Amino acid sequence: MAQYKPRLSFWQVVNMNVGFFGIQFSFGLQQSSMSPIYKYLGADEASLPYLWLAGPVTGLLVQPFIGAMSDRTVSRWGRRTPYFLIGAILCSLGLLAMPFSPALWMAASLLWILDAANNVTMEPYRAFVSDRLDQEQHSIGFLTQSAFTGLGQTLAYLTPSLLVAFGMNRDAVNSHHIPHTVIAAFLIGAVFSLASVLWTVKTTPELPLEPAELARMKAAPGGWRHTLAEIADALRDMPLTMRQLALVKLFQWYAMFCYWQYIMLSLSSTLYGTTDSASSGFRQAGLLNGEIGAFYNFIAFIAAFALVPFTRRFGPKNMHSVCLSLAGIGMLCLPLITSPALLYVPMIGIGLAWASMMGNPYVMLAGSIPPHRTGVYMGIFNMFIVIPMIIQIFTLPLVYQPLLGGHPENVIRLAGALLLCAAVAVLFVKVAGRREETVLAPSHA
Repeated sequence: MAQYKPRLSFWQVVNMNVGFFGIQFSFGLQQSSMSPIYKYLGADEASLPYLWLAGPVTGLLVQPFIGAMSDRTVSRWGRRTPYFLIGAILCSLGLLAMPFSPALWMAASLLWILDAANNVTMEPYRAFVSDRLDQEQHSIGFLTQSAFTGLGQTLAYLTPSLLVAFGMNRDAVNSHHIPHTVIAAFLIGAVFSLASVLWTVKTTPELPLEPAELARMKAAPGGWRHTLAEIADALRDMPLTMRQLALVKLFQWYAMFCYWQYIMLSLSSTLYGTTDSASSGFRQAGLLNGEIGAFYNFIAFIAAFALVPFTRRFGPKNMHSVCLSLAGIGMLCLPLITSPALLYVPMIGIGLAWASMMGNPYVMLAGSIPPHRTGVYMGIFNMFIVIPMIIQIFTLPLVYQPLLGGHPENVIRLAGALLLCAAVAVLFVKVAGRREETVLAPSHA
């Protein structure tokens, strides 16, 4: 007999997902600020991808195993809570230390800790929604999580500009040329990361496990060998739809990693004529990147709701193709724009694609996987996000000088071309049946 799960009110669902705001604020700070911090500390432009290795590697290794471990955990706090509490504490410590890094090696090391902490928190938090809510409320649970993804990342991108608007000096820097606005943003992120998760823990305790579930957990084979065998079996039996989506995700996530790593350098070069990290133009490009990043995340927040009726009518793969095409065209146009105000136009396409990436691939996947393997296939699907990022890290530095001329704006052009390739590839995906609802599952490496 299935465990009875009391129906939660809308505000109770909001409370249980508040912790996701802090997690996504942290991810937003990484996306907007890590390349500038690396440059302030003396990194070479061509080597930037290597310094971003922490995110995809920790996502590949940590999430599947932490998710499996939390399935088998029994504690006075519950199955999931110990993981996202420990992860939030480590994340806050990493955010506190990051902007005070005295050297490149320390910033890169802290990013490994920060990404590992975020990934320790992420997978159990997603499982927490399924554990706590009845199936009828899963859609509102994940939808609220998606909303906090957009809100957290929007504010993370926008915080330095808001601090300037409130009176902070845009050009004030520490001894390592890191702006005071960036330092303050990371300190704010450290508070949000821990406080938001503590709010969820206080307001939404886990449901106690039933005796039958406890007995099942104890009887299930344990150990990392069993987990690996389960993943290997699922890989061998992977549905055709999932195999075809792997190519789409290769193009789109390779492109997005290029964008996050080089967009600020591209803006600094095309709008302010410099990539000198000590210049005022470089700092201005950092603030501008935060503003347009906040804008496309806000568009994604709105689009997460607005795309649902279009996806129902035209199908997820057609809508995903349109959104990816708009983003690809937008990225190809970005290096041609010399007015900051015009940058917001291509950001609309990028925001639509970001919203579609969080939902439509999951809609296409859901109808093709067997219900008893939903968990393991969702874990493998996450691998299709981080593996393209790892490929990008080790291939882009090889072509940055010889093929891209050492110009960051050409990396953005490459990202646009790859999104167009993804838009074409998704049209060849065979979707196994149509679903009547869209499940939004926010994802990050």
